[in-house]
Amino acid sequence: MQDGINDLTQAFSLDATTAGTIILISGVATLIVVLSNGPWRLARNVLTIVHEAGHALAALLVGRRLQGIRLHSDTSGVTVSRGRPEGPGMVLTSLAGYPAPALLGLLFSWLVWAEQLSAVLVITAVLLLGVLILIRNAYGVFSILLSAAVLAAVAWLAPPGVQAVFVYLVTWFLILGSVRPLFELQSKRRRGAARDSDIDQLARLTGLPAAIWLLVLGVLIVGCAVVGGMLLVDPAVGGPL
Repeated sequence: MQDGINDLTQAFSLDATTAGTIILISGVATLIVVLSNGPWRLARNVLTIVHEAGHALAALLVGRRLQGIRLHSDTSGVTVSRGRPEGPGMVLTSLAGYPAPALLGLLFSWLVWAEQLSAVLVITAVLLLGVLILIRNAYGVFSILLSAAVLAAVAWLAPPGVQAVFVYLVTWFLILGSVRPLFELQSKRRRGAARDSDIDQLARLTGLPAAIWLLVLGVLIVGCAVVGGMLLVDPAVGGPL
């Protein structure tokens, strides 16, 4: 993790304590975005990309045939695959969407802790390329290309310190932002506006109540957020490195 601190201190001529403070501030700033309305609506597109990528990856792993991904301006999305309409493969495919941002955020947190900030940028680039190949609508292409342009600008033009801040912001957003969609989902279900949601599909596939699946997803996502957050704040609260 010292690599991330060093990038900040060298780029901005900061001491380790101040660099650690920036890490904490980036987490607080991300939390403000997650709890907001306007900024959240814009930033949520990032979670949708990862959500649909999770469905797509799970479908490939269980041998289903991917037909494509569509991203919509209301921050919703859909991944279409062909195969058995029931069974463990379909369960895993339906299950993979909501935990995907939290799991990716946990992976990024570990990479940051292990001093592999550049790996975060590489994995993000690979994810965007993979989703771009599968996109089947214009708004989806626009969303991916815009995200790729931001990533390219940071990776190729920004100094190491700015790259480090960007990596922290992305990682914080994945682990903190992954929680809010569960509350939004439950709110929509109470209004009868999400009858074909992932957890409702899981309920039909398994016979278990949707509330059970919501609880399972909640435990998994919050667990990832807690562990990931601990990894990120470790250098900021652990004293001089």
